[in-house]
Amino acid sequence: MAKQTVAEQYVDLIARAGVRRMYGVVGDSLNPVVDAVRRHRAMEWVQVRHEEVAAFAAGAEAQLTGRLAACAGSCGPGNLHLINGLFDAHRSMAPVLALAAQIPSGEIGTGYFQETHPDRLFEECSHYSELISSPRQMPRVVQTAIQHAVGRRGVSVVALPGDIAGQDSPDGGAELAIPLDLPAIRPGDQELARLRQLVDAAERVTVFCGRGVAGAHAEVMAFAEKIKAPVGHALRGKEHIQYDNPYDVGMSGLLGYGAAYEAMHECDLLLLLGTDFPYTEFLPRGVRTVQVDVQPERLGRRTRLDLAVWGDVGETLRCLTPMVREKSSRRFLDRMLHHHTRALEGAVSAYTRNVEKHTPIHPEYVASVLDEEAADDAVFTVDTGMCCVWAARYLTPNGRRRILGSFVHGSMANALPQAIGAQFLDRGRQVVSLSGDGGFSMLMGDFLTLVQYGLPVKVVVFNNSSLGMVDLEMMVDGLPSHGTGYPHTDYAAIARAAGAHGVRVEKPAEVRDALREAFAHDGPALVDVVTDPDALSIPPKITAEQVTGFALSASRTVLAGGVGRMVHLARSNLRNLPRP
Repeated sequence: MAKQTVAEQYVDLIARAGVRRMYGVVGDSLNPVVDAVRRHRAMEWVQVRHEEVAAFAAGAEAQLTGRLAACAGSCGPGNLHLINGLFDAHRSMAPVLALAAQIPSGEIGTGYFQETHPDRLFEECSHYSELISSPRQMPRVVQTAIQHAVGRRGVSVVALPGDIAGQDSPDGGAELAIPLDLPAIRPGDQELARLRQLVDAAERVTVFCGRGVAGAHAEVMAFAEKIKAPVGHALRGKEHIQYDNPYDVGMSGLLGYGAAYEAMHECDLLLLLGTDFPYTEFLPRGVRTVQVDVQPERLGRRTRLDLAVWGDVGETLRCLTPMVREKSSRRFLDRMLHHHTRALEGAVSAYTRNVEKHTPIHPEYVASVLDEEAADDAVFTVDTGMCCVWAARYLTPNGRRRILGSFVHGSMANALPQAIGAQFLDRGRQVVSLSGDGGFSMLMGDFLTLVQYGLPVKVVVFNNSSLGMVDLEMMVDGLPSHGTGYPHTDYAAIARAAGAHGVRVEKPAEVRDALREAFAHDGPALVDVVTDPDALSIPPKITAEQVTGFALSASRTVLAGGVGRMVHLARSNLRNLPRP
């Protein structure tokens, strides 16, 4: 058997770990690796326009499959561009291996052209970040990096100088010891006994679910039925728990809706299942609280706990449900369900009725039509900002659909790159990017990647010519909006010029046909919808300080000559204001 170079062994190792493509931008320090990918029968090099897109795409692929995905950047500025997407992947617990090419090994430490120290720079967004300074470190460093990414669910980074990549690897093949399945972690008997006591003693129990309930839908439903508990969720728990859920009371948080907030505050026992919900102002005080999580470092870091349970949600409930006493009264559950129904009728559907003649188009209407027209197994990727609001409130999960976003890291411009990774994974599955015009324009260059590879991603641009969420943030802080507007841009024309299908929609009556046309198109398509810039998200609970800030901002805008905008905004959002 001919000797392998370090680059060839690297590619062979990650291919044997299940990686099928590497996203990146070529560069001289990466050349040996890219050439090794070119010659490998099971690997594909995906050429993107920006390395940030490469990291986001790999992270999306890893989130959808649970398997290792890979990206790469050339030395210095090339691999630095990976960092934002890697932060998102790491905080989303996506197993991603990033190759950060390095300057010639003999020049490290001399201030050489494009010199950085990626093994240091990526420490904060990885479980493992190491430099290969000698071929003798192969294959152990790469194997260790893979094990960290897969076993601990996050990012690993290998920094590799281009000259080392071209050298011969040591004799002998590498034997990978990679965990294929995550273990089921069962809580201890004492924790289970204490948890049973707390549940049995409580009259009103509320369950609040996060991403950690993935795969445990049946267990949560059986538990909720036995103890007659309303079930709320965080944004990342929506796709895993909202469907086929007769106990659903909606979502809490800044994007929340329904009765989840009330159910959490009016219970006498709150169970936080698989959630690292960060917004402490939405969590109750003075309510007994239990948190169950497979990541022990997350227990109790958001709120005071009466009991911390280290365990997998599904395994914990499989042990707990037979132990607890069945409750007979549905009074609390039914009251929360009625409250939830009233809240949905007043808020979530406020902009989806009788809007056929309203221009600019209500973005909520666009999201609701999109929800109706998209495939039952569609993958939605969602930009941060107002697109997150519309997705959270109007996209309906069913157990087959997936919704990806930068829900923890909160980066702009994530939707298009994540759609690239999702579509490469399965070209036959419908992938829809809900992009704000701000996020889309930030990494718009990689729309050309869709065209280059013929990826049939459907990009729906919510084009309000502004950073809508930042507008709201400024208003809540009592500030007039400034620096948030964009010039009117025809993104459909840009898409057509790039060789894709593009259609611009300015009237509500055109929305459904435009989406159907895009979904039927065999290739990349962009639907540019001109939406109302004054449609703002109102959280489910508004503090006096927020009301004061919003009113102060309105006054300042009126004094600055913007009275028309404020009248329009008031008319647009009056029905969305929660009633006391």
